Amino acid sequence: MKINWSKYTDFQTRVFKTILKIPKGRVLTYAEVARRIGKPRAARAVGQALSKNMDAPFIPCHRVVASNGLGGYSAQGGLKSKIKLLRKEGYL
Repeated sequence: MKINWSKYTDFQTRVFKTILKIPKGRVLTYAEVARRIGKPRAARAVGQALSKNMDAPFIPCHRVVASNGLGGYSAQGGLKSKIKLLRKEGYL
C-alpha cells in the first residue's frame, strides 16, 4: 500500500515512519518512539499522533505500547483489536 504522507503533519510522519520499522512480534513504548525521533519528552504527543493514524493497520500503531501496559488503540475495535493483532504477531 502506498501511503499519502501529505495528509499527516511532519511530526506524525516522523512517528509513523519510525513505527513502520518495528518488526512483527515486537513493540516499542511511546517514550522509545519519542526518543527515536529526537523528541525524548514527547511520549504523549506520539500517542496523539498515533490516534490520528488513518492508515491502520498498514501503519502498525498497535506495535506501540505504554511503559506500564498496552496503552490505547483508536483504530476500529479499540483495545480488543490491538490485543488481537499483537497475539496474531506473536507478541502476546
